[in-house]
Amino acid sequence: MCVVAAVLGATAAGVPTYVEPQLDELHRADAILVLGGPGHERYTYGLDLALEGLAGHVVLSDPSGGSDEWLDRLCGAQFAFAVVCFDPDPATTAGEAKAFRDLATAGGWNSVIVVTFTPHVSRARYIIQRCFGGDVMMAASPADISAADWVWQSGYQTAGYVRSLFQPGC
Repeated sequence: MCVVAAVLGATAAGVPTYVEPQLDELHRADAILVLGGPGHERYTYGLDLALEGLAGHVVLSDPSGGSDEWLDRLCGAQFAFAVVCFDPDPATTAGEAKAFRDLATAGGWNSVIVVTFTPHVSRARYIIQRCFGGDVMMAASPADISAADWVWQSGYQTAGYVRSLFQPGC
């Protein structure tokens, strides 16, 4: 009985946090930040948003340390808007948030559209807002996520939330 209650409680908490997180109505921003992670859909989605005129700067995180050849080619391509690629240190959402904070300060940016995939949206918002005091809009890139990946991501993202509780500040 306790196990059933625990599973139901975790599901009730997890669905709005990981499966149907709060997404924002997007409007023009100073920059689009694409967080790193599995798959390339998020990167092309972020570039598509810039092509729609939602920002003049696109910031792409490359937590692979340069080992992702597809992303390396993307970072070397020319676009009608500015593209900045960076290797976060550490290669975590917190590392990405710190790097973006520094870029935003240097660029005078006060608003950002953050692109990630659905299970990461809530935790990414929490971490980005700890580092960046401007307007943060969250967007989920299209992605096919299997049932097994949903289960994995709910555990992974929960562990990330817990870890962030012990890392105060940005």
